[in-house]
Amino acid sequence: MQTVILIFHVLAAAGIIGLVLLQHGKGADMGAAFGSGSAGSLFGASGSANFLSRVTAALTAVFFVTSLGLTYLSSGRSDSKGIMADPVTTAPEGAVPARPEVPEPAAGGAEDSKAKEIPK
Repeated sequence: MQTVILIFHVLAAAGIIGLVLLQHGKGADMGAAFGSGSAGSLFGASGSANFLSRVTAALTAVFFVTSLGLTYLSSGRSDSKGIMADPVTTAPEGAVPARPEVPEPAAGGAEDSKAKEIPK
């Protein structure tokens, strides 16, 4: 079911992109008044604009509904509850965390006196 909705979703998205690219802007109406060739089209001078805008609106509604459907289907099938739902794992009782071994400095000597000096 999710695959069928996804196919409709992608087709609606591609259709919206194509129809938006086919439509003229508001400033293109002036060119149609001087015989730009759209008056002899299948739908007439303003009929194609109305038809394209209605089909675009219908495809937008299909895109919106398929988006909601895909969201609903994906939220219901989730196997994990998210990273915040996992309990924090704690160490067992009596376990001591590992500490790195740090070698102890040699007692006395020139190195010990230099380490205690305060830089000027």
